[in-house]
Amino acid sequence: MATFPTLPTPSDLPVVHRFDEAVDAWCRDHRHPVADRVMYGLSSAADHSLLWNALIAVRGVATGDPGSILTGALVLGLESAVTNGALKALFGRDRPDTATDEPLPMGMRRPVTSSFPSGHATAAFTAAALLAPGSRRPGLWYALAATVAASRVYTRMHHASDVVAGAAIGVAFGAIARRAIGRTRG
Repeated sequence: MATFPTLPTPSDLPVVHRFDEAVDAWCRDHRHPVADRVMYGLSSAADHSLLWNALIAVRGVATGDPGSILTGALVLGLESAVTNGALKALFGRDRPDTATDEPLPMGMRRPVTSSFPSGHATAAFTAAALLAPGSRRPGLWYALAATVAASRVYTRMHHASDVVAGAAIGVAFGAIARRAIGRTRG
């Protein structure tokens, strides 16, 4: 079976490495039991885009638009295939080191895929792009997406630059999806 070389990772750039180290140090110095419950809980709830699919389904039922549930699931499925399949295969970035081998709280698991980019962040911002239009408070969807993305750094599943890249990809993927949805419905 042929193997393909991986691309350089963001940490190969000194400025990105310093950024990741600074964010890791801040998270380490600001740990708190309440923040642990919130961050581990959100990170776990967002595994496999479950949180986002549930929120899209609730909104679809509440607005009487069951087609949006299928559309949302399709968009998030495509996003996952691109991010967790194609993009992660291009990079072989290790995940952050952990201080312990103890089991993770709240049923979390340590992924074996490349750390770059963050699939949680990509899915979160893709979903926010689907949920924000027509919402009375669209910024709240992006705030929730940012919190889920930040939870991946706090829980040491990702480097900060993985999350920044994932968020940017999610914003772009969400914009493309919104445009494609508008064309099919318009």
